[in-house]
Amino acid sequence: MDTTRFETFLDAIIAIIMTVLVLKISQPAEPTLAAIWDLRISYLAYLISFLTLFNIWYNNHNLFQKVENIDNTAVWIFGIMTFVISLVPYFTIWVALHVDSIPAETMYGLLFVITNILYVLSVKAIYNSNPYNKELQETNSKVYYQITPLFIILAGFILTYTIYRPGIYISCLISIILWILIGWRSGNE
Repeated sequence: MDTTRFETFLDAIIAIIMTVLVLKISQPAEPTLAAIWDLRISYLAYLISFLTLFNIWYNNHNLFQKVENIDNTAVWIFGIMTFVISLVPYFTIWVALHVDSIPAETMYGLLFVITNILYVLSVKAIYNSNPYNKELQETNSKVYYQITPLFIILAGFILTYTIYRPGIYISCLISIILWILIGWRSGNE
């Protein structure tokens, strides 16, 4: 499959998900700084989710600059990942409204774990569908760096279940920053 149309499709879906995400944020009860401060958890959840979606878009953009064709395996893995990231607005607002809820934290963390795993699998599928692409194969070994943020999120699960309930928030924020740095570094090489 030609990647131009596929990349346009993914870009549109990510843009729609980002739009829905921002529409889910509650408005401050009053036009005061205190009312805005009361929504800080919602803003933090929005920031984490937005950065994740943006990072997926950014990495896809850099990846598809090197690829002209992909196979059905890559298309289907990206399709499953697209389904999973379409749930980001739902779980973002749930965790923002219930920051001390272990089920909300767990689902939010699992969403990012599954997204990260699917992203790594989709990139690996693209590498496998382009075995003769020299530029792409030079960066093939670096795809495993994308798994590193998973360990940070898993540490967040341990924190949440033991001593610090919002541990998944913190670990998701740290892991997305790390994921951005890894993607940015890979995109500049």
